[in-house]
Amino acid sequence: MKLVFLGPPGAGKGTQAQVICEKLSIPHISTGDMLRSAIANKTPTGLKAKAYVESGALVPDEVLIEMVRERLSNADCANGYLLDGFPRTVHQASALDEIQAPDLVIDVDVSDDMLLKRLTGRRVCTKCGGTFHISTLENENVCPVCGAPLIQRKDDTPETISNRLSVYHTQTAPLIDFYSAAGKLRRVDGAAQPGEVTNAILLALGC
Repeated sequence: MKLVFLGPPGAGKGTQAQVICEKLSIPHISTGDMLRSAIANKTPTGLKAKAYVESGALVPDEVLIEMVRERLSNADCANGYLLDGFPRTVHQASALDEIQAPDLVIDVDVSDDMLLKRLTGRRVCTKCGGTFHISTLENENVCPVCGAPLIQRKDDTPETISNRLSVYHTQTAPLIDFYSAAGKLRRVDGAAQPGEVTNAILLALGC
C-alpha cells in the first residue's frame, strides 16, 4: 500500500508511522532521512542536494522530486511506502502522482491549542537526552532518570511553534483540497490516545 501522512509538528506522525509500517511491511520514508541517505550514498540527486544543504539554502522542488523518484525505485518499496514530510506542495503532489501515486493520504488532525500544550510542555535532559512532558514530571526542571537539569528546546517555545504551525497550515491547506478532490484523503483524530489513533488509521486503510 502506498501512503502519505499529513499532520502538523507534534501530531505524532512518526510514532504512528512506525506501527503502520511494521503492520504493512512497507518503509517509512521521511524527507530528512531521505535527504541524509541520498547525500551519504552520493547518489546523483544527493550530490545536488548536498550543495544546497551545505550553503544553508532550501533544496529545490526538482531535486526533492528526483530524490523521491530514486528512493521509491528501491526494492524495499515493492509493496508500497509511507511518505512523511513529502509532498509539501501541490506541485510536489502532482509529481508524486506521476512517479507512484499514493493509494490513500492520512491527515493526522490535532488542534493548534493541543499542539501548543504538547510541544511547549516538552523537556529534554541535558545529560541522558531523554524527552519528557511536564504533565508527567514531579519536577519539571530535573530529569527523573539521571537527575540532570531539564531544558526546553528553542524550537519548543510558543512563538516558534506558532510560526511553524502557521507555515504548516499555509502549505498544507492546498494539499488537503488536492487529495480531497481526488477522493484519497482520510482524516483521523490525532488528539486521541496513541493506540486509538492507530486503530483509526487501520480502519481508514481497511486493515
